[in-house]
Amino acid sequence: MKAISTYFMASIVGLALLSTSSCKKALEEKPFSFYSPENFYRNESDAKAAINGVYAELYTYDLYLQPFWNVTMLDDDHVAGADWFLGTTGAGNPQGYWGIDGPWVGCYTIIARANTVLENVANITDIDPDIKKRILGEAYFLRGWAYFQLVQLYGGVPIKLKSLSANNPETNVPRATVKETYDVVIADFKAAEQNLLPYGNAKAGEPGRVNQGVAKAFLAKTYLTMASGASTGNVTVRGGTDNGYYTYTKDVVKGLEGLDARAYYTLARDKAAEVISSNLYALTANWKDLWSIAGRNSKEHMWQLQSLAGSAFINNLGVYFSARSTFGQGAVWTTNNHYNDYDVQDKRVLDGITHNYQTLQGTYIFYPSWQSAQYKVVGGITYNNTGSTTAERAYTIKFSGVSDPSVANSDAFYPMLRYAEVFLMYAEAENEVNGPTTAAYNALNTVRFRSFPTTGTPAAPVPEAYAPAGMTPEQFRSYVLAERAREFNLEGVRRFDLMRWGVYLQVMNKIGTGQNNISKVRQQKNLLLPIPLNELNSNTAIKVNNFGW
Repeated sequence: MKAISTYFMASIVGLALLSTSSCKKALEEKPFSFYSPENFYRNESDAKAAINGVYAELYTYDLYLQPFWNVTMLDDDHVAGADWFLGTTGAGNPQGYWGIDGPWVGCYTIIARANTVLENVANITDIDPDIKKRILGEAYFLRGWAYFQLVQLYGGVPIKLKSLSANNPETNVPRATVKETYDVVIADFKAAEQNLLPYGNAKAGEPGRVNQGVAKAFLAKTYLTMASGASTGNVTVRGGTDNGYYTYTKDVVKGLEGLDARAYYTLARDKAAEVISSNLYALTANWKDLWSIAGRNSKEHMWQLQSLAGSAFINNLGVYFSARSTFGQGAVWTTNNHYNDYDVQDKRVLDGITHNYQTLQGTYIFYPSWQSAQYKVVGGITYNNTGSTTAERAYTIKFSGVSDPSVANSDAFYPMLRYAEVFLMYAEAENEVNGPTTAAYNALNTVRFRSFPTTGTPAAPVPEAYAPAGMTPEQFRSYVLAERAREFNLEGVRRFDLMRWGVYLQVMNKIGTGQNNISKVRQQKNLLLPIPLNELNSNTAIKVNNFGW
């Protein structure tokens, strides 16, 4: 594993401390830059400090210290948890959550800082030209990433591509359309792609920074999101109270009506193919190793948010999602229904779910009760299972590989993009363009093969690893959606998938009340988050909130 740059980490830690606040209100941009041009932007060191300031916002209580993953990970059909933690965003009541304004505030903070970097780093002469291009590329990417999150969460939003200054005094900016917002995302990701260096280049930057392949993959993801949002047709999803298969007629995502879905799917497929054909990335051979300390920053983890034990650069993912926590047990787990959607040989549940653990209080518990013969007695220890909600919890291992699991704030890394998703994006897009071709099947099965045992040689997975042959385009579409749920469980992907495919309301309401009595009932207003009241009060160009809020 590459060592995490001390300079990068120290800079981010210091800047994160300056910008962290658990009660921060909606963005109130001030008429001066995050970095004053008179004092900064003189040389390469200043440019690096400035771009670190953009990254720093990712590590605050606006975004990934909790609010962003809370809003996006707890609100889907496959998550269950303690009612004290899922009772707001996890139950369709995001305004009851203290951090609900965080995604808006955090994304616009990133945008404001990126604008300042773009305007000032371009004028620095005392800097390596390759480093200069890279830093500009990072700023374009992070600004595009922020708008990509905003348009998915809020719909069309105000577009601000210049810093607030004497030359740009306008603070009241109306909302752009959904399509106009996506156009900005695409333009920024394209600019990032042109400026960033490829993975492995000596000047591409430390782990935790984005590179050219990440920009290409997010460009593919943007095209895919738009294409699926504009598509019509049916999608079959496993769920409901009986975990049956239900076919829904998808809704077109508001704002994407009339978009040429096939054209955008073609763009998504071709851009994903560029990443694959570069041969710069690789799937980690053993799925379980992805989530170990040694597996951090692997060629599959194309972009991970870094953490550092013993610093301010930490989060509480481990304590909320792991089986054993400072609460006694974790507060978030996978539903029994989703657990049963995996094949019995799939390593993503054999190795990826914690089957035997000891709570903080000393109780030995195994999961699941219906596989007691496999998990009740292990290593001479008898594990108990009462069949109660205390025991029937499928905890993921994804955030438990930390330096010290006994502390509430640990150094869990967060996966922002994995190479596995590039294959599944290619499979989905190729199917929508040409049907379930051999190329589409190969991309899909590449991800599945890694999670199944072999029949004797690494090139020969067991038959269960292969996706069913002879699927129709609609069946293949539904299968890829389900495979994404299996591969990226509790990585903040599922909610966005249900939203972009226009089946979120149907899927959630088919469940009604979910496991542990968590409400899955959703209304039309839950398709978008509420715009913060502070923004509505300060930006007179926005007349009304999103529907229902």
